[in-house]
Amino acid sequence: MDVQQSVASSGPVTHVFGIRHHGPGSARSLRAALEQFRPDAILIEGPADADPLVGYVAAEGMSPPVALLAYVPDQPAKAAFWPFAVFSPEWQALQYAVEHAVPVRFCDLPASTVLATEDEPGDRIDPLAELAAAAGYDDAERWWDAVVESVADADAFEAITEAMGALRDAAGQGMFAIGPATAPTDDASGHQPDEVRGIRAADRSATGGADDETLMSNGEPRPTAHDGSPNSPTGDTVDEAIGPEDVEREPIGIDAHTLRREAYMRQTIRKVLKEGARRVAVVCGAWHAPALAGKLGPATADTKLLKGLPKVKATVTWVPWTHSRLATTSGYGAGIASPGWYHHLFTETEQPIARWLTKVAGVLRAHDLPVSSAHIIEAVRLADTLAVLRARPLAGLSEVTEAVRSVMCAGDESMLRLVASELVVGEALGAVPDGTPTVPLDADLRARIRTLRLKQEALSRSLDLDLRKEREVERSRLLHRLRVLGIDWGTPTTGEVRSTGTFRESWTLRWRPEFAVSIIEASRWGTTIRTAAQAKILDTAGREGSTVGDLTDALEIALLADLGDATDGLITRLESAAALDHDVTHLLAALPGLTRTLRYGDVRGTDTEALAHVADGLLVRICAGLPGAVTGLDTDAAEHLRTQLDAAHTAIHTRDNDWATGEWLAALHRVADRDDVHGALVGRAVRLLADAGRIDETESARRLSAALSIGNTAAGKAAWIDGFLGGRGLLLVHDRELLRLIDDWLRGLGDDMFVEILPLLRRTFGAFESGERRAIGQAVRDTGSGASRTGEDTTFDVERGIVAMRTVADILGVPV
Repeated sequence: MDVQQSVASSGPVTHVFGIRHHGPGSARSLRAALEQFRPDAILIEGPADADPLVGYVAAEGMSPPVALLAYVPDQPAKAAFWPFAVFSPEWQALQYAVEHAVPVRFCDLPASTVLATEDEPGDRIDPLAELAAAAGYDDAERWWDAVVESVADADAFEAITEAMGALRDAAGQGMFAIGPATAPTDDASGHQPDEVRGIRAADRSATGGADDETLMSNGEPRPTAHDGSPNSPTGDTVDEAIGPEDVEREPIGIDAHTLRREAYMRQTIRKVLKEGARRVAVVCGAWHAPALAGKLGPATADTKLLKGLPKVKATVTWVPWTHSRLATTSGYGAGIASPGWYHHLFTETEQPIARWLTKVAGVLRAHDLPVSSAHIIEAVRLADTLAVLRARPLAGLSEVTEAVRSVMCAGDESMLRLVASELVVGEALGAVPDGTPTVPLDADLRARIRTLRLKQEALSRSLDLDLRKEREVERSRLLHRLRVLGIDWGTPTTGEVRSTGTFRESWTLRWRPEFAVSIIEASRWGTTIRTAAQAKILDTAGREGSTVGDLTDALEIALLADLGDATDGLITRLESAAALDHDVTHLLAALPGLTRTLRYGDVRGTDTEALAHVADGLLVRICAGLPGAVTGLDTDAAEHLRTQLDAAHTAIHTRDNDWATGEWLAALHRVADRDDVHGALVGRAVRLLADAGRIDETESARRLSAALSIGNTAAGKAAWIDGFLGGRGLLLVHDRELLRLIDDWLRGLGDDMFVEILPLLRRTFGAFESGERRAIGQAVRDTGSGASRTGEDTTFDVERGIVAMRTVADILGVPV
């Protein structure tokens, strides 16, 4: 270990432990080293203003993975995370301090400074890659796993610090250069974003986004943008291979932000020593260890370096985290490739390989794969044999993965990816104590979750709700309110329980860590979930440019979420907007959603009387304006309007109101009687009237015959047929007269006309189900023209019949 001692042999001692963030080997070695050193003060890399939260580490309900969340109260989107897993060395140091009543504090730049400082390029050296290459490894992750993670050694920190010191010296002397091996992921032009963006889970770490391209071993995280992609200062990322001819090689050193962070850490060490600590343990990323070890020297240079740093008001708290957000694939700069594997290595100290392969067998069995205990035994043997061949003290993830691929998956890579997703990465979700500092909105959400007996889980799960039960209704309302606030914990889905009524809802639930920031952002709307959702939906609906459709959608959501105080205001706004909007297509688009909301009263106890008044007024305006709306339309506009007519017809039919149905069908009848409207609309109006029983089959056939008469163009006739049939092939199967009319028309077309209308006919008949098409073809084949001809001679030839009867009698051997 690196030791700082005063001149007197009895002076204070500082041990610097250079660790890898989220490394189980580092965590186990660190715990052993702390037990040997027995410090009276511990300093941990992390935001200095999070010190008041240390006490929650040992509180009931605290279960990693968790993260420190820092945010600006007035700008919650400006936030940063510092994640911890049970196998993180920093977490083990925190637990050691709490268990042994040792004073502990964080020693990195405060979150108030991190959130106020513009992002800067980080170190562009990959220390792990350099050390791995020196050891003859082409994979830095595999080298670290073999040298550190598989062997717990309390004496390894001194060697790690020495190696990092040599690399830092080389970087400071310009011995490294930007090239194919060390090129930064992000642009290093020096141009910076305007602010630290709010980030999704695992997208920021203890540096608050200091380093753009640092190695997992030193733990220096790479900041990422809110969408989880690497945060390039210029907005660009290097996502293709970089060749020597593409990169200008230039010496690189240690970036200024890293130097400021290390200066702050040294100042914190000085402060702790000045307060009387005699045995100080410093836990930091291995890259920083050489800068903190040895004599600290005068504080003047560090004070100058830290002078004038900006600050903002910041709030820090604990939030739940997940293993998947610790993974490198999540975009987290200090991420690891296999958090689930590392958790297993740290928690399962007895027979870890056999226990791991047993878990793998369980996952494969859950997906109906035949994996027996014999498979597990053989896989353990193969993994151990590979470890011996590779001179490893214990089988690592690569050996275990090869054993699983060969023995359990029979070379099936899809099954191997399943194991990687569910076990190697995993989706464990942490928890924080109820008393953890939070905004009132989050406190209300936690209370509602407990009351409704819901559970926040990282894995997706289905939830089917029976809305005839009060608790199920309240669950539905909570999920809808959260969606209003932009917190999509639940996503509406089609459930396995089939139901055509409105008393069932199906959801897919999945909790994501970034919801912690979303909740804080939503807290500006109110202190409870209900009041916040009401305020936001009214604000959204009240914005300039909100259409009738937008207001209808908002009203439907408000009724689903039972936002009673917002419903009245939305109805008033909708009524005003509908009165001023003369575009029938807008009104038609709003009608289905408005009609759906009228159905909720039976199962949700919602008063929809005022809403019914608005729906009736909307229908009156639609019926009055429909004749003008269908005039002079081209094919595209007619197709769009036909879709809206179908949706409105279904909605009105579902409402089952005699007055509304009568008004609507009367309007359709007026459209069907016109000969100056696009054929697709007239044909559809006739079809809808026939389905409603307003015209019979004879009248439908007459209108079809008229549409196919000589006066119309071939394209107009095809459009009429498309509107009339449109997805209803069974109509021709059962109504042979209609089939005969269409068949006669088709057979009478000339070659040029047939080629002209063929695309439209292909679209019409292609929309039929395959069984319907076969039945139509069978009917045409059997009868020649699809049906018996009207007016044909149907008398029988008696003499020929007698001859046939005699032949049958002879065959059967019966007398005539």
